[in-house]
This record gives sequence, C-alpha cells and structure tokens, in this order.
Amino acid sequence: MRSRARRSRALGRLVFLGPGLTYLIVLLLVPLALLITFTLFRRGRFGGIVYEVTGENFTRLVDPLYLEVLVGSLQLAGAATLITLLIGYPTAYLIARLPGRWKTIALVAIVLPFWTNFLIRIYAWIVLLSGPGLVNSALLDLGLIDRPLELLYNRGTIVAGLVYSYLPLMVLPLYAAIERLDPQLREASANLGASPARTFASVTLPLTLPGVFTGCLFVFVPSFGNFIIPELLGGGRSIMVGNLIRDQFLKARDWPFGSTLVLALLAVLVVLLLLQAWSARRA
Repeated sequence: MRSRARRSRALGRLVFLGPGLTYLIVLLLVPLALLITFTLFRRGRFGGIVYEVTGENFTRLVDPLYLEVLVGSLQLAGAATLITLLIGYPTAYLIARLPGRWKTIALVAIVLPFWTNFLIRIYAWIVLLSGPGLVNSALLDLGLIDRPLELLYNRGTIVAGLVYSYLPLMVLPLYAAIERLDPQLREASANLGASPARTFASVTLPLTLPGVFTGCLFVFVPSFGNFIIPELLGGGRSIMVGNLIRDQFLKARDWPFGSTLVLALLAVLVVLLLLQAWSARRA
C-alpha cells in the first residue's frame, strides 16, 4: 500500500511538473547544449560549422574590438538603469501614497505602454525626434532654435529609448517593496523626532533595497542585450552586444563565435544575478 501511495504521489508530481520540465528541456537546455557545442568548433570558409575542435573562439573574446563593444554596452545599460532608478523610485513612492482608486489608475498608466507593440513604440520615437519631427517642429515654432537639432542616432538617444522602454520594469518592483513597508515604522521615526529626509534615509530606503536591486536587474539585463533600440534610434553607430551577436549569426555566419558571445553574455548575467541575490540578503 505504501509503495502504491508513493508511486501515486510521484506520478502526480510528474503530471504537474511535466509541462514545465518539457518547456525547460526543449527551449532552454537543448539550445544551450547546442551553443556550448558550437563554441568548440570553427567557422567554415563560407560560413556554417567545421567540426574541428579549436579554442580560437574563446581567445577572440579578449580582442580589443569586442572588449570595446562589451564596455560600451555596459556603459549604456548602466546609464539607462541609473536614470530609470532615479525616475522610477519617486514615481513608485508617489503611487504607493495615492488613495486606492487612483493607485490602480496610476499602475495601469505605467503598464499601458506594454500593451503596444515594442517596434511601434520605437518607431514613434523616430517620428518624434527626426529632423522634421514633432519635437523639432515645436521648438522651431516657439523660436527656441534656428535649425533642427540632431536628436537621433547618438548614444543619448539610445539611453533615452532604453529608459522609456524599461521604466515599468523598475517602477513595479519598487512599488511592491514600498507598498509592503509598514507605515508604523515611518510614524515611529517621525515621533522620535526624525525629519522626513532622515526617515527616508534610515527607514524607507534600507527596507526597500531588495526592490531597488530587483528593479535594477530587470532593467539592466534586457538593456544590456538589446539590439533593436541601438539599431533604430542609434542608427547602427553605437553597437551593443546584442547587435554583435545578431551580426555574427545572420551576417558573418560565424555561428561558433556567435555562440561564444552568447555564452559570455550569459556568464555576465549569471554573475549579476548572484550579486543581486547576495546584495538582497545583505540588505
């Protein structure tokens, strides 16, 4: 009877875990195994893979050209994350202080851009910031400028596009962290004579640091690997890691080195995840 009960429990677990395990195996583990395998071989003369074991793909990672792309990607993603945090924390704090009905409306407004296709939103930025676009036209009509500004195809525009695209991913975890904060703690701090700034620095900010770390991770990871925004808003002048990986697979047809770049990107992201978990525990 006991063995039959154990088999029934095991079968029940398998039924519930089966779809998730199948998803992970087919769409994560198998592609990852293929990428790891491709890194061991070299590119053919006309593309494709030649099944000759080599370590050349890993030595190419330290080439100054690719290191420059990696550093530039880190700078752009880091700047976007920092600006998103500076905008997102006050926004989440104000939303958390709103009455119930207005709080719901504000959260819907934050998430509303996600209901529109990502490419459409990026092309809307091109319409706004182009030479004859709405921003330059408005500035010219107001007499603030004499000629159209070059607002597109630079690193600042890329950062602005990343901030706009991933701001909700910062606001939502920050809002959740601030909303869970016990208001009696702030009241106790005020009753003990602390100013609002001291209460924020000593009570609110330390207790919401896990939300800060989570929001920064949610913004940094997709920003670091993004290739659409640098391509469209940057005009291809500022290449990020995502653009480099895409070009290796689709243009250079160098699948082994492209796979090596993907693994390097995954390694960086795993390190960031571990740092985020460690920082959250310390906080």
